[in-house]
Amino acid sequence: MKKTLLFISFFVILFSACEKDDFCVQNPVTPQLVLSFYNNTNRETLKSAQRLSVWAEGKDTLETYISQRKDSIFIPLNTLATQTIYHLKINNIDGKKVNNKIATLTINYTPQEEYVSRSCGYKVIFNDVSFSTDNSWILDFTPTTLTTIDNQDEAHVQIFH
Repeated sequence: MKKTLLFISFFVILFSACEKDDFCVQNPVTPQLVLSFYNNTNRETLKSAQRLSVWAEGKDTLETYISQRKDSIFIPLNTLATQTIYHLKINNIDGKKVNNKIATLTINYTPQEEYVSRSCGYKVIFNDVSFSTDNSWILDFTPTTLTTIDNQDEAHVQIFH
């Protein structure tokens, strides 16, 4: 009887000591900046950016940007700074180096950590976002400011070229 009671007590203690696993199901992704490219003459028409390369100031070409479509890209912002500068190189002609056009896109913002949950931790949202460019091959873009970037469901900036 004592062995049975000891055996049952052992299993009760063993199973009561287990914690419920915490899984993050809320997808607390720090949003990336979404750029969509449009035709400058027909501003409603999306236009592919041929032979596009993207890199951050002082970094190599960004190999990890996500090209969801040929007319849009998702690029990360630096969560530890208040400014990110990207260089965008395009060659719509023939791929020769002499025909490359490089534009500089400067993004200023205020990063803010947002608590999601114990299992998910924190994500960063970007407030008071402003954009500027040297307008080399980027003929125009909208908007010049955003209140916040808290998701990546749709394009944040429309670039006309």
